[in-house]
Amino acid sequence: MIYKMGELFCGPGGLAWGAVNADIGVSDTKIVHAWANDIDNLTCQTYQHNICKNDYADSVICQDVRELEISRKNLSDIDAFSFGFPCNDFSIVGEQKGLNGNYGALYTYGIKVLKIFQPQWFLAENVGGLSSANEGTAFKQILNDLQSAGYKIYPHLYKFEEYGVPQTRHRIIIVGIRNDLPQVFNPPSTHKYDSIDNSVKTALNVPPIDEWAFNHEIPAMSDKVVERLKYIKPGQNAFNSDMPEEMKLNVKGAKISQIYKRLDPDKPAYTVTGSGGGGTHMYHYAENRALTNRERARLQTFPDDYEFFGSREKVRRQIGMAVPCKGAKIIFEAILRTMNGIEYDSVPCNIKF
Repeated sequence: MIYKMGELFCGPGGLAWGAVNADIGVSDTKIVHAWANDIDNLTCQTYQHNICKNDYADSVICQDVRELEISRKNLSDIDAFSFGFPCNDFSIVGEQKGLNGNYGALYTYGIKVLKIFQPQWFLAENVGGLSSANEGTAFKQILNDLQSAGYKIYPHLYKFEEYGVPQTRHRIIIVGIRNDLPQVFNPPSTHKYDSIDNSVKTALNVPPIDEWAFNHEIPAMSDKVVERLKYIKPGQNAFNSDMPEEMKLNVKGAKISQIYKRLDPDKPAYTVTGSGGGGTHMYHYAENRALTNRERARLQTFPDDYEFFGSREKVRRQIGMAVPCKGAKIIFEAILRTMNGIEYDSVPCNIKF
C-alpha cells in the first residue's frame, strides 16, 4: 500500500526524509508526501526544495497552525500522519512549563488532524523531558488525548546513538495505530546497529565533505575564541580544560557545561541544538573552530545534497530542531513492516502508562 502522509510542525524535513526513503523491500509499499505545515517561511522553503521539489508546489503550507484550517475541504485525505510538536515547553533545558506554556498545547492540533482524517497510523515526536513536564501530568494528558482520538499508542524513549546515529539524542516517539486495525507495534531493536561506527570522526570525514557542499561555510571566529580553543582538548569544555587564568570564562553556575566544548572524535556527538549564544556552536575536535552547518547536518544524518535555506543562524536552527533522518527512517520502516505483517527484531516499549 502507498501511504499518503500529512505533517504538522514539519520542520526542514528530518521526519519526512525518513518517511519517503523508508524501504522494506516490498515494491508496492511506501510512504509519500501529501501535505505539510510549518510556521517558518525559510523552513518551509527547505522542506519543499528537498522533499517535494516542484511536484507539490502548494502542498507545503507556511502558516501558524493556530490559523490553519484543518478540514477535509482544505487538506487532502491521508493514510498516515506525523507531527513533531514544539518542544520548547517540555525540554529539561528550559522551564518545563508543559501544557501551561505558550507552545505546550500545540499538540492538540495534531489531535484534531487524527480525529478528522483518521489515518491508519501516526508518529508523534518530542523531547525526553516530555515525560516529566508538569510533574508528569502533561505526558499523561497527551497520551490520553491520543487514545481518545481512536488509537492504540506505543510510546518509547529512543536513544538515537544506539541506532547508528553519530549523536547522543534522546527523544520520545509515540506510534499510534487506529483501533479498528489488528496490528500491534513494537520499537525496532538496536541490535543490528551495534557494529556501526557512529563516531564524530567517521561522520565528518567518511566520505570527505566537498568544499563546495551546501551550507559548508566556515564560521567566523574571533582571535580570542581561537586562542581559547587551543587549550581545550577533545571532549573538554571551557571549564574543565587547563587554560591560563586570563582566558577562563567568568560565568557562575556553568561548570558542567557545553560552552566551548570540543567534540570527542571517537564518540557520538553531544546533542545538536538549534539555539544558544556564544560558545554553544559545537566545536571541531581538531581544528580551532566551530562546526559548519553541513557538519552539523552530518551529525543529524542529512545527506550532503540536502540544501537548507536562510542565514547561517537560521540554518543552524533548522538543523538543530530536526529529527535525525536515518533514525526516522528506521522507525518508519518498522511501522511499514508492522502494517505489512513482516517480522523484525524488536523490543517492548520502555515507557509504561
